[in-house]
Amino acid sequence: MKHVSASLKAKILLLSILPLIVVTIAITMISLNQARILSEQEINTFEENLLRSKHQELRHYVALAMNSIEHLVKDAKPGDLYAEYEVKRILQSLTYGEDGYFFVYDREGTNLVHPIQPQLVGQNLMGLQDANGKYVVRDLIDLAEKGGGFYRYLWQKPSKDELEEKLSFVVQVPKFNWMMGTGLYIDDIAKEVAATRLKVTRNIRNTFFTVVVILSGTIIIIALVGVAINMHASQLADVRLRELAHRYVQFQVSQRRNFARELHDGINQLMVSVKFRLELARDKLGKDDDSAVNDISKGCDVLNMAIQEVRRISHDLRPIQLDDLGLESALYSMTSDFAERTEIDMNVRLELPERRLPDDIEISLYRIVQEALTNIEKHAQAEHVGVRIWSREGHIWVEVSDDGVGFVPDKTESGIGLLNMRERTELLSGRFSLKSRAGFGTKIRAGFAII
Repeated sequence: MKHVSASLKAKILLLSILPLIVVTIAITMISLNQARILSEQEINTFEENLLRSKHQELRHYVALAMNSIEHLVKDAKPGDLYAEYEVKRILQSLTYGEDGYFFVYDREGTNLVHPIQPQLVGQNLMGLQDANGKYVVRDLIDLAEKGGGFYRYLWQKPSKDELEEKLSFVVQVPKFNWMMGTGLYIDDIAKEVAATRLKVTRNIRNTFFTVVVILSGTIIIIALVGVAINMHASQLADVRLRELAHRYVQFQVSQRRNFARELHDGINQLMVSVKFRLELARDKLGKDDDSAVNDISKGCDVLNMAIQEVRRISHDLRPIQLDDLGLESALYSMTSDFAERTEIDMNVRLELPERRLPDDIEISLYRIVQEALTNIEKHAQAEHVGVRIWSREGHIWVEVSDDGVGFVPDKTESGIGLLNMRERTELLSGRFSLKSRAGFGTKIRAGFAII
């Protein structure tokens, strides 16, 4: 009888554990496989967006260089040695960042300008090949003669003195028949993608280990419960096992939901943010796919407008001052550009703490001011704008006010700009408020804990 009882207990225990193991393994494998596929798709999109950002940045730099020599090119005559000398001198002096410079070649492939490797000046490099066998200079000249474009190749990175992959954008300098361009090294993109992939892989692995631990713990609990239960209480044991299995499945669903949310709100939101800023830049510059040569032909006025747009969009994407000089300089730069562009009277008062704020709070304060000024420029018709930042009792506050036409918040607050400000604030557990009345202006305030 004892043998029968033990056998029955073993069967009950086995019937309780096996379905749980099979279902859990199946659900876990499916979830992990879907997570891998989704993460790889998002990483690929993330890499493409980073490359698009590099493309836009290179267009901006070349447009800036072409604007700096436009007055010489426009007035130059064929064979004007003075104009050629001045153009080369100006481009030789234009550098940016740690490895940014401009290069110039004539149609025969002779280098005319190379500030980083001056030993190349005067050499004919038409037959130069990179480590992959690409005829770099010849291909760049052909590309410039066809209207300009982008080209990837291997070139020595000055700061590392090693060969790295480089993305260049070239155009043709009119009247001189020169190829001029600049490039950015894209090894940082590979590092960012690798870091993102490593993080995603680590999250997937941690989730798998968590499932294994939970499954092991659950099996142990079920086994202990099954051994301890008397045959006369088998029905009660079945109820308890079902409850335990139900709680376990609920926990697994919760774990998968949290993991999916982490993927969506992490990598996906980053890509959406990048996409939004690129679309904003595209809309502000106009949907132009023409090369810088075609832009120059529109005249000095159009070029000046384009340069202002380039400055503003560059600051919108990621102001250099925010990283190098801090929030205060970045905000003063943004507000002064806004005042100069719109001729609106600005009153800026910044009372920032002596210590540097956390990066997420700094960028949130900057973006809130940026969104508010964008809305004011588009809709407010204001004459006076106030921007104030101050700290009090462990919180940092930002307030942007104007004396414009105002609006009814209940009807307008669904706009993208206001939603972005509110969601950005709430994401950091901050407080956001909006006050506006038709004809009496608008006041936006947001606060974050900095303790």
